[in-house]
Amino acid sequence: MKTAIIIMSDPKSGSEEALGRVFNALALASESKQKGDEVAVVFNGAGTRWPAELTKLSHPANGLYNSVRDVVQGASCGCADVFGATAGVESCGVPLKKDHALAGTSGLLSLRRYVADGWHTIIF
Repeated sequence: MKTAIIIMSDPKSGSEEALGRVFNALALASESKQKGDEVAVVFNGAGTRWPAELTKLSHPANGLYNSVRDVVQGASCGCADVFGATAGVESCGVPLKKDHALAGTSGLLSLRRYVADGWHTIIF
């Protein structure tokens, strides 16, 4: 099975819901990885703010994030630009993806490619 986990929730919303979403996304990534599935975690939209938060040792999901860090494929470059997350993404070593050229942006991470390649896509 191939599962693409797309994180779009905004850590700056300050809501427990955003934390719950990212926690469940990472838990799914962990379970999928343990079962031997092919799994990819990507950050889009305001979700590009998450890598800088999740790498903080004090963050409650830091350990879980580190356990699935090897399946984090990247963050949307254009989204990171819009949401002021580019420096945070880069400082965490998460690749900025721009494989979908879109006028007026620096390029976006292509979500279509996961669908086209038969991946199950789940948005958190």
